[in-house]
Parts: sequence; structure tokens; C-alpha cells
Amino acid sequence: MSLGLDRARVSELRLQVNGDPRTIAGPATLLDLLGQLGLDPRMIVVELNREIVRRPRLGDVALKDGDQVELVHFVGGG
Repeated sequence: MSLGLDRARVSELRLQVNGDPRTIAGPATLLDLLGQLGLDPRMIVVELNREIVRRPRLGDVALKDGDQVELVHFVGGG
């Protein structure tokens, strides 16, 4: 008897975020990562493995162990 636990299996993902090692619970998307970091996706440019990911796709792009993520914040000022 399966309770569907295989589909919802939680594992750890080891990532590089802005050059720093970070471990998060998986499965996770880029949008999940931003949420865990407390970042507003409207104010961030996300690069995954040297490719910019457009904002509308952040919730669709699944992270994999070993991914390299670069986050650039927009800062206001004058």
C-alpha cells in the first residue's frame, strides 16, 4: 500500500548561491529558493548555471543538486 510518499520525497539539495554553499530541502524551484531566502522575485534577476531565467518561469524551473545560482538585487536610490 503506497501513500504517495515517493512522489513527495524530500531530499537535500546542495547548491552554490552567489558563490556560497547552501543546502535546502528539495524538491524546490527557483521561486521556492527565493521564498526561503526572503527575497521578492520582482526585485531579483536570477541566473541558473550561467543562464538568466525569466521571472514568469521561476516557479517552473526545478533545482537540482549541484546547481549554481546567482542572484542580483535591484537597489533603489538616487
